[in-house]
Amino acid sequence: MKKTGAQILCESLIKEGVEVIYGIIGGAVLPIYDTLPQYPQLRHILVRHEQGAAHAADGYARVTHKAGVCIATSGPGATNLVTGIACAYMDSAPMVAITGQVARPFIGKDAFQEIDITGITIPIVKHNYLVTDVAELAKTVKEAFHIAQTGRPGPVLIDIPRDVQQEQTDFVYPDKIDLPGYKIVSRGHPAQIKKAAKLINEAEQPVIIAGRGIIISQAYDEFKEFAEKAQLPVAHTLLGLGSFPGNHILDLGMLGMHGTGCANMAVQNADLLIAIGMRFDDRATGNTGEFAPNARVIHIDIDPAEIGKNIPTEIPVVGDIKSVLTALNEVIERREHVDWLSQIEQWRYEYPSLEIRQSDELLPQYIVHRIYEATQGDALVVTGVGQNQMWAARYFVYTKPNSIISGGGLGPMGFELPAAMGVKIGCPEKMVWCVAGDGGFQMTIQELATITQENIAVKIAIMNNGYLGMVRQWQELFYGRRYVDTKLWNPDFVKIAEAYDIPGIKVKRREEVIPAIQKAMDYPGAFLIDFLIEPEENIYPIVPPGESLARFFEPSKPEVLGGQF
Repeated sequence: MKKTGAQILCESLIKEGVEVIYGIIGGAVLPIYDTLPQYPQLRHILVRHEQGAAHAADGYARVTHKAGVCIATSGPGATNLVTGIACAYMDSAPMVAITGQVARPFIGKDAFQEIDITGITIPIVKHNYLVTDVAELAKTVKEAFHIAQTGRPGPVLIDIPRDVQQEQTDFVYPDKIDLPGYKIVSRGHPAQIKKAAKLINEAEQPVIIAGRGIIISQAYDEFKEFAEKAQLPVAHTLLGLGSFPGNHILDLGMLGMHGTGCANMAVQNADLLIAIGMRFDDRATGNTGEFAPNARVIHIDIDPAEIGKNIPTEIPVVGDIKSVLTALNEVIERREHVDWLSQIEQWRYEYPSLEIRQSDELLPQYIVHRIYEATQGDALVVTGVGQNQMWAARYFVYTKPNSIISGGGLGPMGFELPAAMGVKIGCPEKMVWCVAGDGGFQMTIQELATITQENIAVKIAIMNNGYLGMVRQWQELFYGRRYVDTKLWNPDFVKIAEAYDIPGIKVKRREEVIPAIQKAMDYPGAFLIDFLIEPEENIYPIVPPGESLARFFEPSKPEVLGGQF
């Protein structure tokens, strides 16, 4: 029986286990949308901006470990997906983005809403396709999901001309695929694992840097066994939070520009770094020339392109984290590292990670930690970028696996609200808190309509300081307090939420925080809290740009940098 390209697409998505699609209708995808009612298994979420569709698909993917699917029309619809696709690419989130294209006779002729989206997205996808033959569509979908979800995950784009969506052919979904150029190394080389074990067994001051690769591989049990068996302290990248219990005695918290003093000092004084599923991003390393100067480096990653890219590696181990750690656990020795752990405890005492200064003002650190206490850590926290992201990373204790979802590598403002929608749809039984900045929130604020229309029960905490906070902090510390265009005039967020049929409350004082959080949690649907925080509160510690991780600054310890930047 012959089917149209639109029908073939829908049936192929069902074959791949897709349940939810995030998108906006438009001229070049009308045949697909006209076909969707034939397939009630596919739930379509009508977002209010294509960037929201991509971020929602990203959030959904990160918590379900399945490819999130988003769809947009040609031209501006497709280009509006680009930020979200780039974010998924940087953070290794599986995604299949489907775009409509002008009909084949008009391609290359500057037709209305024509854009070369496959050309635009080449640097930010694992692969992309322009489907010019309906007979190739089913095979293309099969390949796209395989590529997006295997190896190091990432986004794949499928661009489908409108006439291909209408054209008919016999539907045969392939049982297997043949991609000779796409090879994945899952098992680490035994010789490399043996070398890595030898270094681990000999090290006196080892530190693990845990990245998102552990979460992608879902290697939580293997990783915990690995750290505990050899008594290896664990520092995290931002996206590695939630790979290891944050309340564990071996946990050091996040390292890097806004990392804990304990984590940064441990890394800088280590004699061995075991980097697992991370890419040595500049925000984590500081000055790479002064990074961990006395440490030998083991780097475990499924993507060989990451090994040695930023930091020289002595022992590379290419493979799936779960498989590699399983093998390592069989050959590493039990160790105690009494002196090293004692030194780490001293740094933990000198630089307490959850210390919140006393103030009459409403402090964001206090708010985030109270959300943690109210949820007992059993929540999924979704953040944007900037100060709200760092406060959430530092003052919520991530005791549960994969419990922070954040736009890390690309750092897009506006990620938090649509991503929280996708997270909640992916994990409807979980409490989801969207921790937003007042600037970033306004970039995708229109998704409040989607939240109401689809009854998505996210809890929203806006850290409202009236500034683009992280930029203002840099202007204060490095640009002589010249606050050029960082001051925000904000609307009344509670009134806006109410206009979208979402209840809200404004919080100005410390004693109002706990009741407001509880009210939000008790409410069965979406709820917004507008926290009017101290306008010039900064996130500390901070490692100034170009400095070593050991040269972090805290107001209470100015001697670390000689009292000035």
